[in-house]
Amino acid sequence: MSMTVQQIVSEARQLPRDQLSELFDLLLVESFAQPDPENDAAWRDETNRRVAEIQSGQVKGVPGDQVMAELREIVGL
Repeated sequence: MSMTVQQIVSEARQLPRDQLSELFDLLLVESFAQPDPENDAAWRDETNRRVAEIQSGQVKGVPGDQVMAELREIVGL
């Protein structure tokens, strides 16, 4: 019997914070582990566009630690 995504999320939220963080990181890495040339090209274009915006001063970057803290707050970690 398979679990629904909501059941998996509910179970995952019961894990200790360090294990939940590890699970999150593993799922993120596994999601992008399979090469996809079309997707890779799109991300390369997007990255180049964003770097150009930062270098021109059009946008300001947000530190990765801040982004991850906000994400963890949103998902209740």
